[in-house]
Amino acid sequence: MLFDWFLAPVSTLRSLGFARLGALCLLAGCSAAQPPLAECYRCEVVNSFPHDTNAFTQGLAYCDGELYEGMGLNGRSSIRRVELATGTVLQQHDLPWRYFGEGITLWGDKLIQLTWTARTGFIYDRRSFRLLSSFSYPTDGWGLTHDDTRLVMSDGSATLYFREPDTFAETGRIRVTDGGAPVSNLNALEFIRGEIWASVWQQYRIARISPASGQVLSWIDISGLLSPLDRLLAGSPNGIAYDDKTDRIFVTGKRWPKVFEIRVRRDACDIPVVRPAEEPSRVALETSCLADDPTSPVITD
Repeated sequence: MLFDWFLAPVSTLRSLGFARLGALCLLAGCSAAQPPLAECYRCEVVNSFPHDTNAFTQGLAYCDGELYEGMGLNGRSSIRRVELATGTVLQQHDLPWRYFGEGITLWGDKLIQLTWTARTGFIYDRRSFRLLSSFSYPTDGWGLTHDDTRLVMSDGSATLYFREPDTFAETGRIRVTDGGAPVSNLNALEFIRGEIWASVWQQYRIARISPASGQVLSWIDISGLLSPLDRLLAGSPNGIAYDDKTDRIFVTGKRWPKVFEIRVRRDACDIPVVRPAEEPSRVALETSCLADDPTSPVITD
């Protein structure tokens, strides 16, 4: 038996040779089981609200009955304050055309916004949208959220970064895995009930992630939110917001016709295989969205 070899005298182990001993140890290590794949659960629609189908949503946040949205695409990027019930844009601040807006989060009386490849973020006064300051980071910027003490950022990889809210200095990171394998293309983020929820680019599912280990706790299937026709016209899911006062969860996406309030059901399901009707390359996708508008500047960041 394998265990008997570890009890053998040193002279016996020497006679086996170090190469054989190394192989034996490797075999023992390989016997450890990988973590199981996370279960996937369906969701149901509690309510739905109008959403601007021209909005290339990159980030979403909720506060006091209103949504805050970060918009993408060069020449069209902005931050917005939107009335939830009607979808009416109440306030908007446009970014200079060279910035491709990405994820946002609310931190106290501030709104923080990332940009995609410019490696520059912006901090605004939440009420006036007045630009207060900017900051830099060494990766792409995709999604952004926070817990009680830290910002959490994604860059399109399987890594989530923890950052200090005032200086944006990195204080830690986790690698997100499911069944021991990395989960890449992590996009929009939201902190919900002690967990990090993340959409995955070009997939109709949301990961519930342990902020301590990075392990996916479960998946949420959101493939049934849009009709087949809407799926053809809209883009990837990209926006998760949480109302912590009434425990409501909102999701939307790029050019989606609605913002959905959802509730996770208890019945398990298979991982959704349907994907948004988008190009496999993110750069090609984002560029193609401007191809029909000759007045729009090209993407440079």
